[in-house]
Amino acid sequence: MADVLCSEQFGSGAARGCRAAPDGSLQWEAWGRSWWGFSGAFTAKPGGRDGGGGVAPGTATPPLSRLLAVFLPQGFPDSVSPDYLPYQLWDSVQAFASSLSGSLATHAVLLGIGVGDAKASVSAATATWLVKDSTGMLGRIVFAWWMGSKMDCNAKQWRLFADILNDIAMFLEIMAPILPFCFTITVCISNLAKLTAPLTLTVPFPTQCLVGVAGGATRAALTMHQARRNNMADVSAKDGSQETLVNLAGLLVSLLMLPLVSDSPSLSLGCFFFLTALHIYANYRAIRALVIETLNEQRLWLVLRHFLQQGEVLGPTSANRMEPLWTGFWSSVSLSLGAPLHCVMSSVSELQQLLEGHREPYLLRWDQSRNQVQVVLSQMAGPEAILKAATHGLVLGALRGDGPLPGELEELRNRVWAGPEKESWIVVRETHQVLDKLFPKFLKGLQDAGWSTEKHQLEVDEWRATWLLCPEKKVL
Repeated sequence: MADVLCSEQFGSGAARGCRAAPDGSLQWEAWGRSWWGFSGAFTAKPGGRDGGGGVAPGTATPPLSRLLAVFLPQGFPDSVSPDYLPYQLWDSVQAFASSLSGSLATHAVLLGIGVGDAKASVSAATATWLVKDSTGMLGRIVFAWWMGSKMDCNAKQWRLFADILNDIAMFLEIMAPILPFCFTITVCISNLAKLTAPLTLTVPFPTQCLVGVAGGATRAALTMHQARRNNMADVSAKDGSQETLVNLAGLLVSLLMLPLVSDSPSLSLGCFFFLTALHIYANYRAIRALVIETLNEQRLWLVLRHFLQQGEVLGPTSANRMEPLWTGFWSSVSLSLGAPLHCVMSSVSELQQLLEGHREPYLLRWDQSRNQVQVVLSQMAGPEAILKAATHGLVLGALRGDGPLPGELEELRNRVWAGPEKESWIVVRETHQVLDKLFPKFLKGLQDAGWSTEKHQLEVDEWRATWLLCPEKKVL
Protein backbone atom coordinates (compact mmCIF):
# COMPACT_ATOMS: atom_id res chain seq x y z
CA MET A 1 0.00 0.00 0.00
CA ALA A 2 1.23 3.49 -0.87
CA ASP A 3 2.58 5.72 1.85
CA VAL A 4 0.44 8.51 3.29
CA LEU A 5 1.34 11.79 1.58
CA CYS A 6 -0.56 14.11 3.91
CA SER A 7 -3.41 14.18 6.37
CA GLU A 8 -6.13 16.52 7.67
CA GLN A 9 -8.64 16.72 10.49
CA PHE A 10 -11.59 18.92 11.40
CA GLY A 11 -11.44 20.28 14.96
CA SER A 12 -10.96 17.43 17.42
CA GLY A 13 -12.22 14.77 15.01
CA ALA A 14 -10.14 11.86 13.79
CA ALA A 15 -7.51 12.62 11.18
CA ARG A 16 -7.63 11.02 7.71
CA GLY A 17 -4.73 10.38 5.41
CA CYS A 18 -4.23 10.87 1.68
CA ARG A 19 -2.35 8.57 -0.69
CA ALA A 20 -1.41 8.77 -4.33
CA ALA A 21 -3.77 6.90 -6.65
CA PRO A 22 -2.37 4.94 -9.68
CA ASP A 23 -3.70 7.60 -12.05
CA GLY A 24 -1.86 10.38 -10.18
CA SER A 25 -4.88 11.75 -8.33
CA LEU A 26 -5.21 12.05 -4.53
CA GLN A 27 -7.06 9.25 -2.74
CA TRP A 28 -8.42 10.31 0.66
CA GLU A 29 -9.31 7.93 3.45
CA ALA A 30 -12.93 7.94 4.59
CA TRP A 31 -14.28 9.96 7.50
CA GLY A 32 -15.80 7.91 10.30
CA ARG A 33 -19.51 7.21 10.14
CA SER A 34 -20.13 8.88 13.49
CA TRP A 35 -19.23 12.28 12.10
CA TRP A 36 -19.71 12.19 8.36
CA GLY A 37 -22.31 9.54 7.70
CA PHE A 38 -20.47 7.60 4.99
CA SER A 39 -17.46 5.31 4.65
CA GLY A 40 -15.11 4.08 1.99
CA ALA A 41 -12.21 5.73 0.23
CA PHE A 42 -12.82 8.29 -2.47
CA THR A 43 -10.68 9.97 -5.08
CA ALA A 44 -10.21 13.69 -5.55
CA LYS A 45 -10.03 14.77 -9.18
CA PRO A 46 -6.89 16.65 -10.12
CA GLY A 47 -7.52 20.36 -9.83
CA GLY A 48 -10.81 19.81 -8.03
CA ARG A 49 -11.80 20.41 -4.41
CA ASP A 50 -14.50 17.80 -4.14
CA GLY A 51 -14.00 14.40 -2.57
CA GLY A 52 -16.05 12.35 -5.04
CA GLY A 53 -19.69 12.81 -5.86
CA GLY A 54 -19.31 16.60 -5.51
CA VAL A 55 -18.99 16.47 -1.70
CA ALA A 56 -16.22 18.66 -0.31
CA PRO A 57 -14.15 17.26 2.54
CA GLY A 58 -15.26 18.73 5.86
CA THR A 59 -18.76 19.61 4.58
CA ALA A 60 -20.45 16.23 4.14
CA THR A 61 -22.02 16.34 7.56
CA PRO A 62 -25.32 14.66 8.39
CA PRO A 63 -28.32 16.83 9.34
CA LEU A 64 -27.73 16.41 13.08
CA SER A 65 -24.16 17.71 12.85
CA ARG A 66 -25.28 20.69 10.79
CA LEU A 67 -28.02 21.42 13.35
CA LEU A 68 -25.55 21.26 16.25
CA ALA A 69 -23.24 23.65 14.42
CA VAL A 70 -26.02 26.26 14.59
CA PHE A 71 -26.14 26.15 18.40
CA LEU A 72 -22.57 25.24 19.42
CA PRO A 73 -19.44 27.44 19.12
CA GLN A 74 -17.13 26.78 16.21
CA GLY A 75 -14.49 24.24 17.15
CA PHE A 76 -16.60 22.66 19.89
CA PRO A 77 -15.54 20.99 22.17
CA ASP A 78 -11.93 22.22 21.94
CA SER A 79 -12.86 25.91 21.69
CA VAL A 80 -14.71 25.95 25.03
CA SER A 81 -14.01 24.87 28.60
CA PRO A 82 -14.62 21.21 29.58
CA ASP A 83 -17.60 22.20 31.73
CA TYR A 84 -19.39 23.94 28.84
CA LEU A 85 -21.76 21.12 27.83
CA PRO A 86 -23.07 20.10 31.29
CA TYR A 87 -23.49 23.74 32.24
CA GLN A 88 -25.41 24.62 29.08
CA LEU A 89 -27.67 21.55 29.36
CA TRP A 90 -28.73 22.40 32.92
CA ASP A 91 -28.92 26.08 32.00
CA SER A 92 -31.39 25.22 29.24
CA VAL A 93 -33.52 23.24 31.69
CA GLN A 94 -33.67 26.17 34.12
CA ALA A 95 -34.46 28.60 31.32
CA PHE A 96 -37.32 26.41 30.13
CA ALA A 97 -38.77 26.13 33.64
CA SER A 98 -38.40 29.89 34.13
CA SER A 99 -40.16 30.53 30.83
CA LEU A 100 -43.23 28.61 31.96
CA SER A 101 -43.19 30.27 35.40
CA GLY A 102 -42.90 33.65 33.72
CA SER A 103 -45.96 32.94 31.61
CA LEU A 104 -47.98 32.19 34.73
CA ALA A 105 -46.71 35.39 36.34
CA THR A 106 -47.55 37.48 33.26
CA HIS A 107 -51.05 36.01 33.16
CA ALA A 108 -51.55 37.02 36.80
CA VAL A 109 -50.25 40.57 36.24
CA LEU A 110 -52.47 41.11 33.20
CA LEU A 111 -55.42 39.80 35.17
CA GLY A 112 -54.59 42.18 38.00
CA ILE A 113 -54.45 45.30 35.86
CA GLY A 114 -57.88 44.49 34.44
CA VAL A 115 -57.38 42.73 31.09
CA GLY A 116 -60.71 41.13 30.24
CA ASP A 117 -62.60 43.26 32.76
CA ALA A 118 -65.04 45.66 31.12
CA LYS A 119 -65.01 47.89 34.20
CA ALA A 120 -61.22 48.34 34.19
CA SER A 121 -59.80 51.71 33.17
CA VAL A 122 -57.26 51.76 30.38
CA SER A 123 -55.62 54.86 31.84
CA ALA A 124 -55.30 53.27 35.29
CA ALA A 125 -53.82 50.09 33.84
CA THR A 126 -51.33 52.11 31.79
CA ALA A 127 -50.32 54.18 34.80
CA THR A 128 -49.81 51.05 36.91
CA TRP A 129 -47.64 49.50 34.20
CA LEU A 130 -45.52 52.64 33.82
CA VAL A 131 -44.98 52.98 37.57
CA LYS A 132 -44.01 49.32 37.77
CA ASP A 133 -41.49 49.63 34.93
CA SER A 134 -39.96 52.91 36.10
CA THR A 135 -39.45 51.53 39.62
CA GLY A 136 -37.53 48.58 38.23
CA MET A 137 -35.40 50.80 35.99
CA LEU A 138 -34.35 53.07 38.84
CA GLY A 139 -33.59 50.09 41.04
CA ARG A 140 -31.50 48.55 38.27
CA ILE A 141 -29.28 51.65 38.11
CA VAL A 142 -28.83 51.74 41.88
CA PHE A 143 -28.03 48.03 42.14
CA ALA A 144 -25.49 48.17 39.30
CA TRP A 145 -23.71 51.06 41.04
CA TRP A 146 -23.83 49.36 44.44
CA MET A 147 -22.79 45.79 43.64
CA GLY A 148 -21.53 45.77 40.05
CA SER A 149 -17.82 45.58 40.91
CA LYS A 150 -18.33 42.63 43.28
CA MET A 151 -20.00 40.22 40.88
CA ASP A 152 -16.87 39.08 39.05
CA CYS A 153 -15.41 37.80 42.31
CA ASN A 154 -18.36 35.58 43.24
CA ALA A 155 -20.08 35.00 39.92
CA LYS A 156 -21.53 31.62 40.86
CA GLN A 157 -23.06 32.78 44.12
CA TRP A 158 -24.52 35.94 42.60
CA ARG A 159 -25.92 33.92 39.70
CA LEU A 160 -27.76 31.58 42.07
CA PHE A 161 -28.90 34.52 44.19
CA ALA A 162 -30.30 36.26 41.11
CA ASP A 163 -32.22 33.16 40.03
CA ILE A 164 -33.82 32.71 43.43
CA LEU A 165 -34.68 36.40 43.64
CA ASN A 166 -36.30 36.19 40.22
CA ASP A 167 -38.48 33.30 41.43
CA ILE A 168 -39.52 35.38 44.44
CA ALA A 169 -40.42 38.24 42.10
CA MET A 170 -42.62 35.98 39.97
CA PHE A 171 -44.31 34.61 43.09
CA LEU A 172 -45.18 38.18 44.10
CA GLU A 173 -46.67 38.77 40.65
CA ILE A 174 -48.80 35.65 40.92
CA MET A 175 -50.03 36.71 44.36
CA ALA A 176 -50.67 40.33 43.34
CA PRO A 177 -54.23 39.82 41.94
CA ILE A 178 -55.22 38.18 45.24
CA LEU A 179 -54.34 41.44 47.02
CA PRO A 180 -56.00 44.10 44.82
CA PHE A 181 -55.75 46.81 47.49
CA CYS A 182 -51.93 46.76 47.23
CA PHE A 183 -51.54 45.48 43.67
CA THR A 184 -49.38 48.39 42.47
CA ILE A 185 -46.99 48.19 45.43
CA THR A 186 -46.66 44.41 45.00
CA VAL A 187 -45.77 44.56 41.32
CA CYS A 188 -43.33 47.43 41.96
CA ILE A 189 -41.53 45.35 44.60
CA SER A 190 -41.53 42.47 42.14
CA ASN A 191 -39.81 44.59 39.53
CA LEU A 192 -37.24 45.79 42.06
CA ALA A 193 -36.40 42.12 42.67
CA LYS A 194 -36.27 41.41 38.96
CA LEU A 195 -33.55 43.98 38.48
CA THR A 196 -31.10 41.24 39.51
CA ALA A 197 -32.61 38.44 37.46
CA PRO A 198 -30.20 36.76 35.04
CA LEU A 199 -30.31 37.27 31.30
CA THR A 200 -30.51 33.54 30.69
CA LEU A 201 -33.78 33.39 32.56
CA THR A 202 -36.77 33.82 30.35
CA VAL A 203 -39.18 36.47 31.54
CA PRO A 204 -42.22 37.83 29.77
CA PHE A 205 -41.76 40.58 27.23
CA PRO A 206 -43.08 43.46 29.36
CA THR A 207 -40.33 42.99 31.93
CA GLN A 208 -37.42 42.01 29.70
CA CYS A 209 -35.96 45.52 29.86
CA LEU A 210 -35.63 45.24 33.66
CA VAL A 211 -33.64 42.04 33.99
CA GLY A 212 -29.95 41.41 33.68
CA VAL A 213 -27.88 43.34 36.23
CA ALA A 214 -26.56 40.45 38.29
CA GLY A 215 -27.34 37.82 35.69
CA GLY A 216 -25.87 39.83 32.82
CA ALA A 217 -22.73 40.64 34.77
CA THR A 218 -22.20 37.06 35.92
CA ARG A 219 -23.04 35.71 32.47
CA ALA A 220 -20.25 37.85 31.01
CA ALA A 221 -17.83 36.47 33.61
CA LEU A 222 -18.88 32.90 32.80
CA THR A 223 -18.53 33.53 29.06
CA MET A 224 -14.95 34.66 29.63
CA HIS A 225 -14.35 31.41 31.50
CA GLN A 226 -15.91 29.24 28.78
CA ALA A 227 -14.20 30.87 25.78
CA ARG A 228 -10.81 29.22 25.23
CA ARG A 229 -9.80 30.56 21.81
CA ASN A 230 -10.51 34.27 22.22
CA ASN A 231 -13.98 33.45 20.95
CA MET A 232 -16.15 35.25 23.49
CA ALA A 233 -18.36 36.69 20.77
CA ASP A 234 -19.03 33.27 19.26
CA VAL A 235 -19.71 31.65 22.65
CA SER A 236 -22.04 34.50 23.62
CA ALA A 237 -23.84 34.43 20.27
CA LYS A 238 -24.41 30.66 20.40
CA ASP A 239 -25.60 30.99 23.99
CA GLY A 240 -28.14 33.51 22.70
CA SER A 241 -29.23 31.05 20.01
CA GLN A 242 -29.69 28.30 22.59
CA GLU A 243 -31.67 30.69 24.78
CA THR A 244 -33.89 31.70 21.87
CA LEU A 245 -34.63 28.05 21.07
CA VAL A 246 -35.52 27.33 24.69
CA ASN A 247 -37.68 30.47 24.83
CA LEU A 248 -39.56 29.36 21.72
CA ALA A 249 -40.18 25.93 23.22
CA GLY A 250 -41.34 27.59 26.44
CA LEU A 251 -43.76 29.84 24.56
CA LEU A 252 -45.28 26.90 22.68
CA VAL A 253 -45.75 24.88 25.86
CA SER A 254 -47.16 27.95 27.61
CA LEU A 255 -49.84 28.25 24.92
CA LEU A 256 -50.95 24.74 25.80
CA MET A 257 -50.56 25.10 29.56
CA LEU A 258 -52.29 28.43 30.28
CA PRO A 259 -55.80 27.44 29.08
CA LEU A 260 -55.62 24.38 31.34
CA VAL A 261 -54.62 26.18 34.55
CA SER A 262 -55.94 29.74 34.13
CA ASP A 263 -59.37 28.95 35.59
CA SER A 264 -57.96 27.23 38.67
CA PRO A 265 -55.79 29.42 40.94
CA SER A 266 -54.76 26.43 43.07
CA LEU A 267 -53.66 24.44 40.02
CA SER A 268 -51.82 27.46 38.66
CA LEU A 269 -50.04 27.94 41.99
CA GLY A 270 -49.20 24.24 42.16
CA CYS A 271 -47.64 24.36 38.67
CA PHE A 272 -45.68 27.43 39.66
CA PHE A 273 -44.20 25.75 42.76
CA PHE A 274 -43.25 22.67 40.75
CA LEU A 275 -41.60 24.75 38.03
CA THR A 276 -39.82 26.89 40.63
CA ALA A 277 -38.40 23.80 42.35
CA LEU A 278 -37.20 22.49 38.97
CA HIS A 279 -35.76 25.89 38.13
CA ILE A 280 -33.74 26.18 41.37
CA TYR A 281 -32.52 22.56 41.13
CA ALA A 282 -31.41 22.99 37.52
CA ASN A 283 -29.64 26.23 38.42
CA TYR A 284 -27.83 24.54 41.28
CA ARG A 285 -26.69 21.70 39.02
CA ALA A 286 -25.60 24.14 36.31
CA ILE A 287 -23.50 26.19 38.74
CA ARG A 288 -22.06 23.07 40.38
CA ALA A 289 -20.96 21.91 36.92
CA LEU A 290 -18.71 24.97 36.54
CA VAL A 291 -15.00 24.45 37.14
CA ILE A 292 -13.42 27.92 37.22
CA GLU A 293 -9.61 27.86 37.18
CA THR A 294 -9.09 31.37 38.54
CA LEU A 295 -8.95 32.03 42.27
CA ASN A 296 -11.39 34.19 44.17
CA GLU A 297 -11.12 34.64 47.93
CA GLN A 298 -13.31 31.63 48.75
CA ARG A 299 -11.51 29.21 46.44
CA LEU A 300 -8.12 30.55 47.55
CA TRP A 301 -9.08 29.97 51.19
CA LEU A 302 -10.21 26.38 50.49
CA VAL A 303 -7.02 25.57 48.58
CA LEU A 304 -4.75 27.29 51.10
CA ARG A 305 -6.38 25.63 54.11
CA HIS A 306 -5.98 22.20 52.51
CA PHE A 307 -2.36 23.03 51.65
CA LEU A 308 -1.57 24.10 55.22
CA GLN A 309 -3.26 21.04 56.72
CA GLN A 310 -2.39 18.33 54.17
CA GLY A 311 0.64 19.70 52.35
CA GLU A 312 -0.95 19.40 48.90
CA VAL A 313 -2.84 21.75 46.60
CA LEU A 314 -6.42 21.03 45.61
CA GLY A 315 -7.14 21.07 41.89
CA PRO A 316 -9.84 23.29 40.36
CA THR A 317 -12.38 20.45 40.16
CA SER A 318 -12.14 19.57 43.85
CA ALA A 319 -12.08 23.19 45.04
CA ASN A 320 -15.07 24.20 42.90
CA ARG A 321 -17.01 21.22 44.20
CA MET A 322 -16.29 22.31 47.79
CA GLU A 323 -17.03 25.99 47.22
CA PRO A 324 -20.15 27.02 49.19
CA LEU A 325 -23.00 28.41 47.07
CA TRP A 326 -25.91 28.88 49.44
CA THR A 327 -24.07 30.54 52.33
CA GLY A 328 -20.67 32.03 52.99
CA PHE A 329 -19.44 34.20 50.14
CA TRP A 330 -16.23 34.88 52.09
CA SER A 331 -13.80 33.25 54.51
CA SER A 332 -13.85 33.94 58.26
CA VAL A 333 -11.14 36.61 58.06
CA SER A 334 -12.13 40.05 56.77
CA LEU A 335 -9.64 40.73 53.96
CA SER A 336 -9.42 44.17 52.36
CA LEU A 337 -7.10 44.36 49.34
CA GLY A 338 -6.18 47.78 48.00
CA ALA A 339 -6.90 49.64 51.25
CA PRO A 340 -6.05 53.37 51.41
CA LEU A 341 -2.75 54.10 53.16
CA HIS A 342 -4.19 56.85 55.35
CA CYS A 343 -6.65 54.38 56.91
CA VAL A 344 -3.98 51.82 57.77
CA MET A 345 -1.41 53.96 59.61
CA SER A 346 -1.19 57.35 61.25
CA SER A 347 2.46 57.70 62.35
CA VAL A 348 6.02 57.17 61.15
CA SER A 349 6.56 54.43 63.73
CA GLU A 350 3.60 52.44 62.39
CA LEU A 351 4.96 52.73 58.86
CA GLN A 352 8.39 51.58 60.02
CA GLN A 353 6.84 48.60 61.78
CA LEU A 354 4.96 47.53 58.64
CA LEU A 355 8.07 47.89 56.47
CA GLU A 356 10.41 46.06 58.81
CA GLY A 357 11.79 42.72 57.65
CA HIS A 358 10.53 42.60 54.07
CA ARG A 359 10.58 44.29 50.67
CA GLU A 360 7.21 43.12 49.32
CA PRO A 361 5.11 45.50 47.18
CA TYR A 362 2.39 45.54 49.82
CA LEU A 363 1.93 46.60 53.44
CA LEU A 364 -0.26 44.57 55.74
CA ARG A 365 -2.02 45.54 58.96
CA TRP A 366 -3.80 42.93 61.09
CA ASP A 367 -6.46 43.77 63.65
CA GLN A 368 -6.61 40.67 65.87
CA SER A 369 -9.72 41.66 67.81
CA ARG A 370 -11.84 41.81 64.65
CA ASN A 371 -9.69 39.36 62.65
CA GLN A 372 -9.45 42.03 59.96
CA VAL A 373 -6.58 42.32 57.50
CA GLN A 374 -5.99 45.51 55.52
CA VAL A 375 -3.53 45.38 52.63
CA VAL A 376 -2.02 48.49 51.05
CA LEU A 377 -0.80 47.74 47.52
CA SER A 378 2.15 49.37 45.80
CA GLN A 379 1.95 50.82 42.32
CA MET A 380 4.21 47.93 41.25
CA ALA A 381 1.97 45.16 42.63
CA GLY A 382 1.02 42.73 39.86
CA PRO A 383 -1.30 39.67 39.92
CA GLU A 384 1.29 37.46 41.63
CA ALA A 385 2.00 40.06 44.32
CA ILE A 386 -1.73 40.51 44.94
CA LEU A 387 -2.14 36.75 45.17
CA LYS A 388 0.69 36.60 47.70
CA ALA A 389 -0.81 39.46 49.71
CA ALA A 390 -4.19 37.67 49.80
CA THR A 391 -2.46 34.44 50.82
CA HIS A 392 -0.62 36.31 53.58
CA GLY A 393 -3.87 37.76 54.89
CA LEU A 394 -5.60 34.37 54.89
CA VAL A 395 -2.63 32.79 56.67
CA LEU A 396 -3.05 35.38 59.44
CA GLY A 397 -6.73 34.46 59.59
CA ALA A 398 -5.75 30.80 59.93
CA LEU A 399 -3.75 31.69 63.05
CA ARG A 400 -7.05 32.56 64.73
CA GLY A 401 -8.75 29.37 63.58
CA ASP A 402 -8.62 25.64 64.25
CA GLY A 403 -6.96 22.80 62.41
CA PRO A 404 -3.35 21.68 62.04
CA LEU A 405 -0.72 24.06 60.69
CA PRO A 406 2.94 23.67 59.68
CA GLY A 407 5.42 23.89 62.57
CA GLU A 408 6.41 27.56 62.27
CA LEU A 409 2.82 28.69 61.89
CA GLU A 410 1.72 26.53 64.81
CA GLU A 411 4.25 28.29 67.01
CA LEU A 412 2.98 31.66 65.83
CA ARG A 413 -0.59 30.60 66.55
CA ASN A 414 0.34 29.80 70.14
CA ARG A 415 1.89 33.25 70.47
CA VAL A 416 -1.19 34.87 68.98
CA TRP A 417 -3.47 33.23 71.51
CA ALA A 418 -1.09 33.95 74.40
CA GLY A 419 0.30 37.39 73.54
CA PRO A 420 -1.29 40.84 73.67
CA GLU A 421 -2.71 42.48 70.59
CA LYS A 422 0.10 45.04 70.49
CA GLU A 423 2.33 42.29 69.08
CA SER A 424 0.26 42.00 65.91
CA TRP A 425 2.88 43.78 63.83
CA ILE A 426 5.55 41.38 65.13
CA VAL A 427 3.41 38.41 64.04
CA VAL A 428 2.94 40.04 60.64
CA ARG A 429 6.71 40.54 60.31
CA GLU A 430 7.38 36.89 61.16
CA THR A 431 4.73 35.62 58.77
CA HIS A 432 6.56 37.54 56.03
CA GLN A 433 9.54 35.30 56.73
CA VAL A 434 7.35 32.18 56.71
CA LEU A 435 5.68 33.24 53.45
CA ASP A 436 9.08 33.72 51.78
CA LYS A 437 9.59 29.96 52.17
CA LEU A 438 5.99 28.79 51.88
CA PHE A 439 4.56 30.84 49.02
CA PRO A 440 6.91 29.70 46.18
CA LYS A 441 5.98 26.08 46.95
CA PHE A 442 2.30 27.00 47.16
CA LEU A 443 2.45 28.96 43.88
CA LYS A 444 4.12 26.09 42.04
CA GLY A 445 1.52 23.72 43.45
CA LEU A 446 -1.25 25.97 42.13
CA GLN A 447 0.26 26.01 38.66
CA ASP A 448 0.88 22.26 38.63
CA ALA A 449 -2.69 21.60 39.77
CA GLY A 450 -4.10 23.58 36.84
CA TRP A 451 -4.92 26.93 38.44
CA SER A 452 -4.44 30.11 36.42
CA THR A 453 -2.14 32.38 38.42
CA GLU A 454 -1.65 35.04 35.74
CA LYS A 455 -5.03 36.49 36.67
CA HIS A 456 -7.40 36.26 39.61
CA GLN A 457 -10.92 37.09 40.75
CA LEU A 458 -10.00 38.62 44.08
CA GLU A 459 -11.87 41.74 45.10
CA VAL A 460 -9.29 44.54 44.93
CA ASP A 461 -9.99 48.22 45.48
CA GLU A 462 -8.32 50.92 43.36
CA TRP A 463 -6.12 52.51 46.06
CA ARG A 464 -2.34 52.30 45.38
CA ALA A 465 0.57 53.86 47.28
CA THR A 466 4.31 54.39 47.20
CA TRP A 467 6.67 54.45 50.18
CA LEU A 468 10.33 54.69 51.08
CA LEU A 469 12.07 51.50 52.14
CA CYS A 470 13.59 53.21 55.21
CA PRO A 471 11.33 56.15 56.14
CA GLU A 472 12.59 58.74 58.58
CA LYS A 473 10.72 61.38 60.50
CA LYS A 474 12.52 64.22 58.78
CA VAL A 475 11.40 62.91 55.39
CA LEU A 476 7.79 62.66 56.39
